[in-house]
Amino acid sequence: MTNTIKLQILLVCLATFVSLGTGRPSLAEPTLQSSHRLGYTSSAGCRRCHEKFYQLWSTSFHGQSMQPYNDTLGASVLTPQSEAIRIRDAAYRMHIGNGEGFLEEITEGTTTTYRISQVIGGKNVFYFLTPLEGGRLQTMPLAYDVRKKEWFDMAGSSVRHFMGSESQPINWKEWPYTFNTGCYGCHVSQLSTNYNPETGTYSTTWTEPGINCETCHGPGEEHVKICDAAPKDQPPKDMKLIRGGRSFTHAQQNDTCAVCHAKTVPLTTSFTPGDRYFDHYDLIGYESSDFYPDGRDLGENYTLTSWSRSPCVLSGQLDCMHCHTSSGRYRFADPAKANAACSPCHAERVADASSHTHHPEGSPGNRCISCHMPMTDFARMRRSDHSMLPPTPVTTIAFGSPNACNICHTDKTAAWADKQVRQWHSNGYQAPVLKQAQWVDAARRNDWSDLPAMLTSLEDSRADDIYTASMIRLLRNCPDSSKWESILVAAQSPSPLVRAATAEALSDLPSKEAFAVLISLVEDDYRLVRIQAASSLSGIPRQVIDTQHLAALDRATKEYVGFLKTRPDLWTSQYNLGNYALGQGDSEKAIACFEKARQLDPAAVPPLVNLAIAASQKGDTSTAETALRDALRLAPDDALAHFNLALLLAEQSDASNSEKHLRAALKTDPTMAEANYNLAILTSRHNLQEALILSAKALELRPGDPRYASLHAHFLYQAQNATQEKKQTP
Repeated sequence: MTNTIKLQILLVCLATFVSLGTGRPSLAEPTLQSSHRLGYTSSAGCRRCHEKFYQLWSTSFHGQSMQPYNDTLGASVLTPQSEAIRIRDAAYRMHIGNGEGFLEEITEGTTTTYRISQVIGGKNVFYFLTPLEGGRLQTMPLAYDVRKKEWFDMAGSSVRHFMGSESQPINWKEWPYTFNTGCYGCHVSQLSTNYNPETGTYSTTWTEPGINCETCHGPGEEHVKICDAAPKDQPPKDMKLIRGGRSFTHAQQNDTCAVCHAKTVPLTTSFTPGDRYFDHYDLIGYESSDFYPDGRDLGENYTLTSWSRSPCVLSGQLDCMHCHTSSGRYRFADPAKANAACSPCHAERVADASSHTHHPEGSPGNRCISCHMPMTDFARMRRSDHSMLPPTPVTTIAFGSPNACNICHTDKTAAWADKQVRQWHSNGYQAPVLKQAQWVDAARRNDWSDLPAMLTSLEDSRADDIYTASMIRLLRNCPDSSKWESILVAAQSPSPLVRAATAEALSDLPSKEAFAVLISLVEDDYRLVRIQAASSLSGIPRQVIDTQHLAALDRATKEYVGFLKTRPDLWTSQYNLGNYALGQGDSEKAIACFEKARQLDPAAVPPLVNLAIAASQKGDTSTAETALRDALRLAPDDALAHFNLALLLAEQSDASNSEKHLRAALKTDPTMAEANYNLAILTSRHNLQEALILSAKALELRPGDPRYASLHAHFLYQAQNATQEKKQTP
């Protein structure tokens, strides 16, 4: 039983950065330098003719998203650290005086210093980068809160305190806080990571720090040449530049911004402004516990997921540039003009806002964004809820998610806010939001008691694409085969996100219907859908596929493999490449990929589990057992590790320990049909009644599997015979 996961960046993408000077380096430092990219001029090439825009850009958070550190910056925006901050077994102090700019780490009597090379952020938080071995730029353990003017534990602030659990901070030197691996693309321009998979090193270069003009307008060298050559007052018809702005549709504008403002999965590295988002990226939804069940932000999710469910955006009449300038500034910062942003579509309500808001004119509560885009905090960064949905205190009561009423009225309860909302709005607008949130929450907990209603919700016209795709992804854990009819219907959705989620889910359905849908989806108009369909078909032998479909499947498979190779520096990339090789029957290559994934993240458990499967296929049971025991040392409750180790031990005739690990697997995941089935076989030798219960459970979980039906029937027959023999015994 393999375990496939999505390629994604599992980290907190840090805010925006700035530059500081020379400190006292303690390590051999890599060369991190700018490099001229073919066809690009950098912002200096734009400044010659566009000084006004250059000044607006260069002072914006886009322009300053990353800068080299220097003494001037340190003196102007930072305050000295009053005392060292202890993190685990080390104490840290940042030195920012003239000629300093370094971090001091003191542990067990040893002092190590790290030079501040770059700074990111400045709106809410400054983060600092230092060069480490292998060309890595690493986020330093201390960050600076701009509003509170204090230093704090960077990794500790980024912990997601998920409902029902609390994760631990990641050590600052681990890969999720490596700039080259994670947040590089949205803080510098025209970057090349130049990662070498053989040596595991980077030779990273970029045109310039910050998000420059050419990030959104494309390379400007040809533009400069033809404009220089054009007669005065006769601009060329073809400006050799991506214009954006009014020349883009609302969707193109949104997709251009979404490249950075999304919790995303990169499919390619070739996005160009004007392209479609889902040809280059996938999008994370509520299947991630980084969102509350009602879709409100819990961790840092970068806007697009909530933005995509906004009624204003779904109308097709709104894009990011309506409220923001190209440099990221808010166009309606003046409180007196705040509601003007909503006037074009909501003129009547804006004209008499207080009647709608139930707050006095001129008060903060009378601003549209106070209720529809409330500000919340995570990791000391403030962000607006871009869903623009009205406050739902009823979901605060149920799940603890934020609502606009209590963000302002901190002295009141969510029950008070709920009562106010119900008095003002008798249409019960909260009920559908609560119901969807309850289904998401239940699906995350593998509670399928309301499955018929969940499935019906997938075809509800009021359900947005984010909810529908999220539920289809969550339904992959549902063992009830009745789900497939609704999922198959979703393949006809007009949303590429929903079609892609469907293609991914159908990898679990070995049927003619699923095969026919997947074969049709490899020719979908969107790359994301084609890739997911090719992934789901990757284990199907070529000889069973009709020749008329082979060419399209081969094209989609090439895109799929290209996607898997997009980020070779992520363990998830190597892990999924290993799964692909495993599906192709290439155990040697699979093992190599899983080993590479282990090197990239020694704490990752899935590569160990699937390494064991690949090794077992080769007959190398020793490597397989070692990998599984390593996995259980890292994650003692991992159900798949216990299950696969149980199968391995059973093959070695160690029935007692095999049974122990099957029970451990079921303790973690009682819905694992395979574990119930195999444990039923083992226990039937000494406890037929328990075997009956286990085989019945396996059949309940997989009613369409003939093996499970046959086994349960066999045990029923044995039990009946045993009962008859007992009656006949004098």
